[in-house]
Amino acid sequence: MEAMRSRESTTMYVDFAHVMRFNDVLQKAISEEYLRFEPYLRNACKRFVMEHRAGENRAPIISDDSPNKDINIAFYNIPMLKRLRELGTAEIGKLTAVTGVVTRTSEPIICVNATCQNRSRWALLRQDSKFTDWQRVRMQETSKEMPAGSLPRSLDVILRHEIVEKARAGDTVIFTGTVVAVPDVMALTSPGERAECRREGPQRKNGSGVQEGVKGLKSLGVRDLSYRLAFVANSVQVADGRRDVDIRDRDIDGDGSERQKFTEEEEDEVVRMRNTPDFFNKIVDSICPTVFGHQEIKRALLLMLLGGVHKITHEGINLRGDINVCIVGDPSCAKSQFLKYTAGIVPRSVYTSGKSSSAAGLTATVAKEPETGEFCIEAGALMLADNGICCIDEFDKMDIKDQVAIHEAMEQQTISITKAGIQATLNARTSILAAANPTGGRYDKSKPLKYNVALPPAILSRFDLVYIMIDEPDENTDYHIAHHIVRVHQKREEALSPAFSTAELKRYFAFAKSLKPQLSSEAKKVLVESYVVLRRGDSTPGTRVAYRMTVRQLEALIRLSEAIARSHLERIVLPAHVRMAVKLLKTSIISVESSEVDLSDFQDAPLDHDDEQPVQGDATQQDGPGDGLAGMKQGDLIIWYVEQQNAQGAYSSTEEVKEEVKCIKAIIERLIQREGHLVVIDEGTAAAEGAAARASEHRILAVNPNYVID
Repeated sequence: MEAMRSRESTTMYVDFAHVMRFNDVLQKAISEEYLRFEPYLRNACKRFVMEHRAGENRAPIISDDSPNKDINIAFYNIPMLKRLRELGTAEIGKLTAVTGVVTRTSEPIICVNATCQNRSRWALLRQDSKFTDWQRVRMQETSKEMPAGSLPRSLDVILRHEIVEKARAGDTVIFTGTVVAVPDVMALTSPGERAECRREGPQRKNGSGVQEGVKGLKSLGVRDLSYRLAFVANSVQVADGRRDVDIRDRDIDGDGSERQKFTEEEEDEVVRMRNTPDFFNKIVDSICPTVFGHQEIKRALLLMLLGGVHKITHEGINLRGDINVCIVGDPSCAKSQFLKYTAGIVPRSVYTSGKSSSAAGLTATVAKEPETGEFCIEAGALMLADNGICCIDEFDKMDIKDQVAIHEAMEQQTISITKAGIQATLNARTSILAAANPTGGRYDKSKPLKYNVALPPAILSRFDLVYIMIDEPDENTDYHIAHHIVRVHQKREEALSPAFSTAELKRYFAFAKSLKPQLSSEAKKVLVESYVVLRRGDSTPGTRVAYRMTVRQLEALIRLSEAIARSHLERIVLPAHVRMAVKLLKTSIISVESSEVDLSDFQDAPLDHDDEQPVQGDATQQDGPGDGLAGMKQGDLIIWYVEQQNAQGAYSSTEEVKEEVKCIKAIIERLIQREGHLVVIDEGTAAAEGAAARASEHRILAVNPNYVID
């Protein structure tokens, strides 16, 4: 009652679980004969409201000026949810709840029939008429509910009163109401077999000798009127993960995202996750746990799921806050697995393939309404994924004309339609996760990215992060990948032990996305300096990057920094967040990104230093008079690096130091054997003395002369 009075609402929401606990006979009567008892229930609600009139300081719900004001009733929390395929004629008149995906919404219009002959024989009595909001929604069953080899079924849903505009295209919702049978008038005018007037036998003549003409529609007989099922809803509840908001209210702020309401238990759970040691790497490991390795790509997916902050300038221009990611890789590199996982964890997400998607299917199309003949706009994949993520597989297989159609949606996040007399600008505030294969089947490391992928520079520059996955044989990596895959097939869910479950990740993402971190003055300074350095490296001859550095990459740094701040539940963007964003962008724009190994978990701690920089600094300090390369002992290099990190307070225990030393040794071996950035000048004296276990600590290392430092 108080909620109805505060919002001036005329709908009373009733939890059906309370009705079941109150009276079993009443709940059975409502469930079995809802259409019959619905007028009596509305009258009972109206009497209840009239009996509980407001006091002296509260406004009444039904005032004396409008005594005929109706009170509507809406039930929610129906115990048994039915599938769209289960609705039949046996459910007519019963109170049921059905779940599905909204595919189209429309509004009623007045009669536009130019041949209507009943324009003067009736008049609208406004005093005796009741006006209410009305909306027709097309609902389609979800992909999880469809049997194998079946096409999705759809059903028209009628929304009235205050529940109109509660469901948008792309939402997965729960409708509560009843099934009704309505006449299918369109079947009479649909193309197909029609009744025809034929003459059989000789033509008859009337008395005047004039032949009798063909009669009109009356001679065609009576055509059978068919019926179809529709659903009249009394309540709408969003069930796709927009946090299952309160059934009575759904506030929307300026940027279109719902205000999140968290319970005290949920906030305590999020704080507990944040206080977990090494929580950032644990969250990264919890993303797509069925895929082994590829930590950098998982970090990119984490930041894309969180996103940056949407902003609006004084001129009304929207600044994009969503992060776009492109994954280019050889076959069998788990690209589609990342896309499937992302589409499953995000509430409003669409998974599509570039080969089977057209420009109209991705953006929007103009279609003719079958019942009215009017043109209407049907939402495409990007519109259905508004405030979500659109996953496009086989992105390189799209036609050029179809790729051009998403230019506007990727940067301005709008879709402009000018067709069939309709001119509209629609919102497409979505992140795009694209996966593409190299031309020729395999990535050629001797060529830049633009020669390996059939994507124009205009598309590549709109992606904030572009990652390259190369399938190279490596004994250690292949062993761990094979062991992980066999373990998943053998033990299934027991083989996966992520630190946080999918439900916990969803709550953490929802809480983090409710924060809107602001850039600090120190972070602004680091952003400007980092952008200048990146632009300088782009103009330096001899550097090989995936694409040119533009202002879009500066905006990408801002969005990545805000997403990193959100991941740490910070309300201020710190310089450390900017440095991590710069590091991610650097790993994205280099010419070739090798396949990840299990050492990536340890590469997140130092935000300011690269692994190669200490080697270069010390190698230049020990230039000798000889004609060979100046080098440094591996043991001295490790000691120097650990001392530098310890001076910054990077370690809190000796166990962390031991793990760091172990990780550094593995990185050095990788830089020598796989990357070729380091070379061994001298194997050291320990190997000659037989101490093979400590030989690596005494060997002399130097930077490869052919290695160009960015």
